[in-house]
Amino acid sequence: MKRDIARELFRSYRSGLRKKKEIVQEERTELSDPQNIGAILNELVSARDWRQGIAEGNLFSDWREIVGADIAEHSTPITLYEGKLTIQTSSTAWSTQLRLMQGDLLKTIRQSAPGALVEELAIIGPHAPSWKRGLRTIRGARGPRDTFG
Repeated sequence: MKRDIARELFRSYRSGLRKKKEIVQEERTELSDPQNIGAILNELVSARDWRQGIAEGNLFSDWREIVGADIAEHSTPITLYEGKLTIQTSSTAWSTQLRLMQGDLLKTIRQSAPGALVEELAIIGPHAPSWKRGLRTIRGARGPRDTFG
């Protein structure tokens, strides 16, 4: 009789008999012995596989130290999703400047934040003002270009 693996997987999924990862925990010899809090946190981080998340969080919190004071004054990291770091700048000139030095900036980020998965950069400029709301707006108008209603 032939085994139907797909059917068996479906049945195990439906019944909730999925295999779970076994977490290997090292036990201390005596539970009453005091432990260093740093050692306990390191064990927790390695057991839960949080190293990459912590490295990515440090990228956002240590942005000034990683890229320098001048660049950090005019840029802010917004998101890091699937290896793509989105950086918003204070002006279009800074956006252009960071795009020109994108390779060097990516190399600096990789060296300064080991463990953070940054594969590419997306650099965006400042948000443009919205002309849709205000005291003197017209429904269906095109903004400042609409001079003849």
